[in-house]
Amino acid sequence: MKVFLFLIFCLIFLNSFGQADKQQLERELFNLPNVSFTEATKPGDPYLTYDLMVEQPIDHQNPEKGSFYQWVQLRHRGFDLPTVIETNGYFMSRGKNEVEQILNANNISVEFRFFGKSVPDSLQWQYLTNTQAAADLHNINQLLRQIYKGKWISTGISKGGQTTIYYKYLYPDDVDMAIPYVAPIDNAYEDTRLYTFMDTIGTPQIRQRIFDFQKILLMNEDEAVKKLQWYAKGAKMSFNYVGDFGKVFEYAVLEYPFAFWQWGRSADSIPTNKKLDDYLDELMKTSSISNFSDSDLKMYGPHYYLAASETGYYGYNIAPFKKHLRHFTSNPSATFPPKEANAKPTDGSFHAGLQKWLAEKGNNILYIYGGIDAWSAARVLVSDKVNSKSFLIPGASHGVARIKNLPETMKKEFVGKIKEWTGLKAKTEILN
Repeated sequence: MKVFLFLIFCLIFLNSFGQADKQQLERELFNLPNVSFTEATKPGDPYLTYDLMVEQPIDHQNPEKGSFYQWVQLRHRGFDLPTVIETNGYFMSRGKNEVEQILNANNISVEFRFFGKSVPDSLQWQYLTNTQAAADLHNINQLLRQIYKGKWISTGISKGGQTTIYYKYLYPDDVDMAIPYVAPIDNAYEDTRLYTFMDTIGTPQIRQRIFDFQKILLMNEDEAVKKLQWYAKGAKMSFNYVGDFGKVFEYAVLEYPFAFWQWGRSADSIPTNKKLDDYLDELMKTSSISNFSDSDLKMYGPHYYLAASETGYYGYNIAPFKKHLRHFTSNPSATFPPKEANAKPTDGSFHAGLQKWLAEKGNNILYIYGGIDAWSAARVLVSDKVNSKSFLIPGASHGVARIKNLPETMKKEFVGKIKEWTGLKAKTEILN
């Protein structure tokens, strides 16, 4: 009987504590200027979840030019806990991230400007810059620091990891440390370091197998295009942006080795039997023509605009295939910015300033990269003038380079740096 009463007391206490936390949090959120919120907590969640819409200037330097609302999702665990700001590079990411889990932290996930729900009434492309996006994050930081006064850590994956780096560069004092994952920092509109990576990654046998795969597809372009056109028609895909369907096919073939290494495909998946259907099946699994469809290019238009106009990207080295290509005579870019945006290829000035800062002042950053990930060709190489560390996980691809997959010696150093820089104890053992 006493045990039963004790359990009832505990449940009442925990419930009342949770209600008190919720009431305080909602009062705090209500008092934030230019912020509206709705609760999105799911039954059984060990945290409170709120969707926030934060009013942001379209141009932070000239607020009178108008504003838009940016989607922010807050997962609240406790006022006295650390806070992770998750810097998405595209749409809202609503899953729990590793940093949030190992630190038992509050999480503030921010959708990138001009994506998803975070879009102004009319897209003024000149205000889609990394400087403006970082100012969005700074504004959110300043608002929510009124509620969360402990340690702050920023993190993001891929383009979100790029955003983490840019944010730390432009507002170094906003967070105590940054943990970007698989974040390339390209050095030009066509970052040629990728070509060296492709010529050296893996074994000569695997590289030859990839080359032969591409060559056979290109040598059978007429038949391949006919088959893929039927597929595209059935899937109701349009390709007006690229134009010629043969060009779409060649883009997909040229993209194949990048996608193969990015996603850690197995060499056994590459057919050698000369059966075209098997080759097309592998192409579509790894480098689908849908990536070049109007719907996909429109969806990721803001990403391509930024890549072309400011941050740089990669291209396709056509030298080995020149005699088999019909639609390209020079290396094409992998960027497809909206045509109405009139993106001008980057002059490299943003990259130059960033690299200087990373080398001389880019402290308290833990980089995570995958050893076979194609994006690692443009990874940050940490200078000896800063205390930051880079962890290149052997054999890891873009989706595998994570804290939970760090070798034990790396994991120990990783956790030690978090403790050294923030005083926080990271419990990596809770990761699955």
